[in-house]
Amino acid sequence: MGRWPLLFAPCIWSQELERTDDVQRIRLWAVVGLEVRSWTSRRVLDPAARRIDFAQENPAPPLTAMTGHWRFEDGPPGRLELGHRWSTSGEPNAVDRIAAALDANSTVEIAALRTWAERPQEPDSLIVSFSDHETVDAPAADVYDFLYRADLWPQYLPHVAGIDVETVPAGETTAGADVQTMDMQTSAADGSTHFTQSVRLCFGTERIVYKQTTPPRGLLAHSGEWLVTRGPESTRVTARHTVAIDPEAVEEVFGAGTTTAQAMVRARDIIGANSRGTLRAMRDRLGDTGGGR
Repeated sequence: MGRWPLLFAPCIWSQELERTDDVQRIRLWAVVGLEVRSWTSRRVLDPAARRIDFAQENPAPPLTAMTGHWRFEDGPPGRLELGHRWSTSGEPNAVDRIAAALDANSTVEIAALRTWAERPQEPDSLIVSFSDHETVDAPAADVYDFLYRADLWPQYLPHVAGIDVETVPAGETTAGADVQTMDMQTSAADGSTHFTQSVRLCFGTERIVYKQTTPPRGLLAHSGEWLVTRGPESTRVTARHTVAIDPEAVEEVFGAGTTTAQAMVRARDIIGANSRGTLRAMRDRLGDTGGGR
């Protein structure tokens, strides 16, 4: 579940809510058509039959029901089937719109599974997770605001050369998360800049999760989160990252002779340096002003 944002382009964030031996409840946030939507699904896992059946618990209008299955067959060649069944409330053009969105996402997801399955490298050899922490002498609300107001980052963060942020307020279809689309130019230590696009889900005053929908060269995917934890006198901030290295771009991006393992270390250093810089700037600004802006 935690890897879905890395594996599937439409998936922004995923959570496992409950798990028994063969039943799983999950919550997803994904790009559907031109917007981010969230839903909870119940999945029945049948390893013997190589099949997963799923059903959305409370489909959002115009959907009144959404069910489906994944089915895997032995080969050669192996065969993967992803099926959907749904009904709507009769809204004009809803059936065609939903069918188009499902077809687009399903095509991308099946292609992604095939690509990862056919890679000579195991996923564990390409994916790395890491985190950095900072304690800030400021209220959690002010810390969260610093992270939320990414449009102000060029004023405080030297590595942010430019940024454009669009925010869609929280609604029922996003499970209470503000949705931010963020286009950012980041300055590297060598003076070069690179462009990334991210979608961020902003939850209250405690968590912002994100996925780079356009990651920098050298990465297949990058997702992460900012966690804000209240303390009795200070606030603890955690920056978490999970990245997937692009094995075909390792030498081009990180230098001739660089191995995938070395590239993972370099990616951790570069990405971690930026998040640690953000944490330090937050600590210095909010701590020096007693939490004010």
